[in-house]
Amino acid sequence: MDNDCLFCRIVAGEIPAAVVHETETTLAFRDIDPKAPVHVLVIPKAHHTDVVALVLADPAAAADVLGAAAAVAEAEGLRGDGFRLIFNNGGYAGQEVFHAHGHVLGGRPLGPMLARS
Repeated sequence: MDNDCLFCRIVAGEIPAAVVHETETTLAFRDIDPKAPVHVLVIPKAHHTDVVALVLADPAAAADVLGAAAAVAEAEGLRGDGFRLIFNNGGYAGQEVFHAHGHVLGGRPLGPMLARS
């Protein structure tokens, strides 16, 4: 656990979160600033700064995160119409919390992947 990490503090129960799915190795909770009707963050319970660090250190945990994201999409009723799973990796990608996490987004048409500049 990184005591300065927001997500580690959520895993530890120090900060409340609206948990929607939990396994031995993952935690999924609603984003506090949702970008879609369904916006759930899926994290490994162990601290890894980003998804690449997670995959390099613990490929099985990375697979657990993907499995948890699929379970969340199913539970939230997103499989039929589709959903987006996003991992922002690093500052240029918009990563704000440096603990590996995926965003499960859905519940409406999401539009193009990136806005054209």
